Amino acid sequence: MSNATETYYNEIVRFFGLIKQDEADSIDKAASLMVQEIKDDRIINVIGPGGHSNIGAWEMFYRAGGLRCINAILDPGTALEPGALRSTIIERTLGYGTAVLTAYEVNEGVLIIINAYGLNTMTIEVALEARKRGVKTIGVTSRKFSESVPADHPARHPSKQNLCDIVDVHIDTHMPVMDAIVPVEGLLTPVGPTSTILNAFCLNMLVVRTIELCMDQGIEPPVNISANVAFTPEMTEYTRRMVEKYRHRLYHY
Repeated sequence: MSNATETYYNEIVRFFGLIKQDEADSIDKAASLMVQEIKDDRIINVIGPGGHSNIGAWEMFYRAGGLRCINAILDPGTALEPGALRSTIIERTLGYGTAVLTAYEVNEGVLIIINAYGLNTMTIEVALEARKRGVKTIGVTSRKFSESVPADHPARHPSKQNLCDIVDVHIDTHMPVMDAIVPVEGLLTPVGPTSTILNAFCLNMLVVRTIELCMDQGIEPPVNISANVAFTPEMTEYTRRMVEKYRHRLYHY
């Protein structure tokens, strides 16, 4: 392994350790909110408003070993496929986040908001609008990064707030200020991004804890089983029940 790749590996493992050490209480609180939604037979909404943060919503949706009750908000506005520069413009457009929540009928329950930097206009608007609608929010973002960005930065929501300060539960990814973590001699900027890996790690820690708490409380967790494994009759029947339960309740099912 080269020096650069070993540095990347070691730093990613270090961040995983920070999340394990510092975020256990937040993960427990967030998981408790999700368990209540499952107990009450409600879906759990998730959105990643901004560029690669959309990957967090994809990661939670229709995922083998994940929760089937996840309603992923996969609006193309901030996705990269229609255009990367377009994505940046949309995530800074006031009013867009509210329109997306209305289109997806997010009016109750829990909304997980994933945004690595935690400050763009759409991200903050979604969190504030969810609060107005009585929707509980779980934010997955980096406090250190958010607090490092000047208040007058053009990416910011007019309120200048950070996602970590306005959600009901914040899970800190501990992503560093530059996102990338490997210095290379002669380059202006480090390489080796961390944001997507750390987002996904936090989200899957949350999913695992939610399912564990469901089992502890005698609640059947609605878990996805991979469509590509050899099914037993029990797996086949369980999957059939889960499909029937959620097929008309999830926007992108």
